Amino acid sequence: MRFPSVFRLTPLVATALLTGTLATAQAPERDTAQEAANLALVTTFYEGVFLDHDVAAASSVVAGDYIQHNPHVPDGKAPFVDFFTGLFAENPAAKNEIVRSAASGDLVWLHVHATSGADDRGRAIVDIFRVEDGLIVEHWDVTQTIPETAANDNGMF
Repeated sequence: MRFPSVFRLTPLVATALLTGTLATAQAPERDTAQEAANLALVTTFYEGVFLDHDVAAASSVVAGDYIQHNPHVPDGKAPFVDFFTGLFAENPAAKNEIVRSAASGDLVWLHVHATSGADDRGRAIVDIFRVEDGLIVEHWDVTQTIPETAANDNGMF
């Protein structure tokens, strides 16, 4: 039986597999001190903006050409400040509390419980930030509304 060429091993690959000499990718060495610094930077920034509503002061670590992937928030530091200053003026009880966090390389992840007031079940959010040279340069987020009932008892956090 003949197999299509896509399924045939070349003699070189077959030999490498049999002898264990096929090169494996090495993970880059991690700079855990830098990752810890990035995590501290993002956590301080996030709490300043989303708990204290001190957007202008906290934004001192946002790059001028900040890239935003949330479709409701414009790119750039000044538009970021304007957007969240207005949002908190309209929603003074809004708060986002960090439940857990992690950092790897230049990325920081925050798992957050966001509410707009005491009676709001809120949303579960994962915010991802990219840090470069001590500045937050990029942001992504994924948001999920916390339902009244769930198919399990595990909770969102």
